[in-house]
This record gives sequence, C-alpha cells and structure tokens, in this order.
Amino acid sequence: MNLTILLLFAILSNIPLGYLREGVPKKSVRWFIYIHLSIPFIILLRTQLGFDWHIIPVTIGCAIVGQLFGGYLKRKSQAA
Repeated sequence: MNLTILLLFAILSNIPLGYLREGVPKKSVRWFIYIHLSIPFIILLRTQLGFDWHIIPVTIGCAIVGQLFGGYLKRKSQAA
C-alpha cells in the first residue's frame, strides 16, 4: 500500500507540472523549476514511508511518466 501511495504521488504530482512545463522555453528557469519541483516532496514521502534508495529509479520513472502525460495533455488541449 505504501509503495502505491508513493508511486501515485510521483505520477500525479508531475502531471500538472508537465502541463505547465510544456508551455515554457526549454532550459529556462521555469522549465527547470517545473521539472524539479516535485522531487523534494517525493524524497520526503519516500523517507517517511520507510523506503531506502533502491526505490529511487522507480519513483524517477513515475515522475517522468507524469511529466510526459502532462505535456501530452497540454499539446492535446492546444490542438483542439
């Protein structure tokens, strides 16, 4: 159950950030912030739930999926 909470948080917290990131220039300050803003919260939740560093690649993967899905939603809404 704890793993599900952590991974859902990693995905769901990055969907709006990916949506926002899609509308800003690459390598800008806002782009960098939108990509990295959720990471301290994911780290905090990971440590509070008792997971060690072995789960980090999975949480990064979930964060990337959330970012990509948020960007997809932004592109889809602009095309409509």
